[in-house]
Amino acid sequence: MSAPAGRLGILGGTFDPVHLGHLALAEEVRETLGLARVLFVPAGDPWQKAGAGVTPGAVRYALVERAIADNPWFAASRLEVDRPGPTYTSETLTAIADAERAAGHEPDLWFILSAEALAGLPTWRDPERVLALARLAVVPRVDDAEDLAAAAARFGADFPGRGDRAVFLPGPRLAVSGTLIRARVAAGRSIRYLVPPAVAAAIREYALYSPPAEPAVRTP
Repeated sequence: MSAPAGRLGILGGTFDPVHLGHLALAEEVRETLGLARVLFVPAGDPWQKAGAGVTPGAVRYALVERAIADNPWFAASRLEVDRPGPTYTSETLTAIADAERAAGHEPDLWFILSAEALAGLPTWRDPERVLALARLAVVPRVDDAEDLAAAAARFGADFPGRGDRAVFLPGPRLAVSGTLIRARVAAGRSIRYLVPPAVAAAIREYALYSPPAEPAVRTP
């Protein structure tokens, strides 16, 4: 049986760069929850990472497009990349829900996030609106010290009576991160089997993550 057209997973993030951990996670959640699609939403101006030297949004979006090109259930959105200024999850979910209705679908949104990110949900702008717009699909990071039962208990304490707005999934736990990939590229090491080949090619094409060349030393 096919999934309802409006049953949509949303995976946001910096995606600097998108890697196999993101793709495996999206596929696992899609299959487990019976989603019709998973929408990757690269952050345009992540306000909580201001000053962190994030790769331009248009480039990160291009990498996502290449990464998901062979999966018909994945799509990419420029919503946050094209929006000027800081971006907030509540605004993004509102825009996606409106677009789904305009397309004739009753929105059934699932926002995918890590247990670590869930811990910060009370600090987000308008977290109650986030929960009204979407249910949460919570997954562990590979290095999460806290197990999902503890994360669920904390969610219940932070948002009493909203337990039906989140489900807690066991994995996958792939030890891949953007930090690891950027460090390996900067060190001249291989990132094969950590990112799709198309993403590795794009990293070379855009000359991403390599340290700046040393200035030439002129001899007198």
